[in-house]
Amino acid sequence: MKLTNPLRVYRYYYIIGVAFALLIAALAAQATTTRLEPLLYGKEGRGEGETSPDSPLLDSLLHANPQLAQVLARPDTYELQIIYTQINRDAQNRPTFTPHTYHLNPRQYFNPASLVKLPVAALALEKLNQLNKPGVNRRTIMATGTAFRCQTPVRFAAPADSDQAATVGNYIKRMLLVSDNLAYNRLYEFLGQRPLNDRLAQLGYPNARITRRFAPCDTTANRHTNPIGFHTRQGDTLYKVPAQFNPIPYASPLGRVLKGRAHQAGGRIIPEPYDFTTANHLPLTDITALLQSILFPASVAPSQRFNLTPTDYAFLRRYLHATPHQSGFHPYAASRYFDAYKKYLYYGRRPTLPRQSTLHIYNVVGMSHGYLADVAYFADSLHQSEFMLSAVLYVNRDGIINDGAYEYDSIGLPFLAQLGRSIQQYESQRPRQFRPNLAEFFASEPTR
Repeated sequence: MKLTNPLRVYRYYYIIGVAFALLIAALAAQATTTRLEPLLYGKEGRGEGETSPDSPLLDSLLHANPQLAQVLARPDTYELQIIYTQINRDAQNRPTFTPHTYHLNPRQYFNPASLVKLPVAALALEKLNQLNKPGVNRRTIMATGTAFRCQTPVRFAAPADSDQAATVGNYIKRMLLVSDNLAYNRLYEFLGQRPLNDRLAQLGYPNARITRRFAPCDTTANRHTNPIGFHTRQGDTLYKVPAQFNPIPYASPLGRVLKGRAHQAGGRIIPEPYDFTTANHLPLTDITALLQSILFPASVAPSQRFNLTPTDYAFLRRYLHATPHQSGFHPYAASRYFDAYKKYLYYGRRPTLPRQSTLHIYNVVGMSHGYLADVAYFADSLHQSEFMLSAVLYVNRDGIINDGAYEYDSIGLPFLAQLGRSIQQYESQRPRQFRPNLAEFFASEPTR
């Protein structure tokens, strides 16, 4: 384009300058509310099979602790992936999130195990809000019927102890406090396979796949989910959810996934890899972003937020950080559910370690098939510090899947405990322009 008139030239460059300034302002405003995107590089992610470059800061922190050396010496063998997210606040206490990664690879499959319970819990509460049926809420008694093979029922019952009732709220408590598998199955069935995954994709997680119960059901049976009924304590029906079927099976975003040199089935060793192709799939970046969106909903664009009430968010927060005893939930008063039962990072699931009242860890964990994972947010009121930390590693020395011979206690859990302690120690001393106000993470939350 040729501009000969000086006034036109001035106007042209003025418009370009204003547009550029507006773009910079918009990007700066977005930086105060951005979340850790799935795959870290936007919704399309990085190239096929490409790992993220390691953060020099995280690399130096990891190698400064000799107790992490065994795993760090062979990160590929242990399939180690870590996301350490620094959180900085401005003068108005608004957070920004800066991720540091180590060996992060969205094409590296790991079995998410119980990590999938977090999105299922949030989506179950969201579905109750969308139903908007009088009397139907997380405290309403829920009965589960059967309509296909591999389905099991939960008959209607109105026990005197409300903590024993089959409700969405109690199922969520069981999932988040002690990672209960049967509770997860009930909410998976309540949601239905297709609606569950469609909603995750709509929220910005197109690579997530939650397609299995934690039960020996085949792929077709998992596509069928049970009829559900909500009832008053007197047995009157308030609402029914019909049995659902997903007519189109989900494909793995990674293609065929084979792991291990052999696997055990029917009490014998089969000298072939285990096939995870139709298993649940939840990348570490996705579950990290999901936890952030639940703890910091304002950091997520409105279209990517769960449709939850402030009370819903507070309810999830309570059971993400509470220990089984601290929760006040009657079924978990027994000594077998010790305080560190579901706290791998920092505590290493050691029953003898006392809980630190000034440290709240909001987390979800996974332990299955040799994979060990913890995705957590740390709020430290003593040092006025906070950060997020997600990690997964594979501890299966013999390479046999499902034989139960995994090095969880000897390698995996000690590594995660030391990892959490190393980052927490660094964060307790890290300079900050503004100390975070963590009152919301230490306030009392609803218990019912």
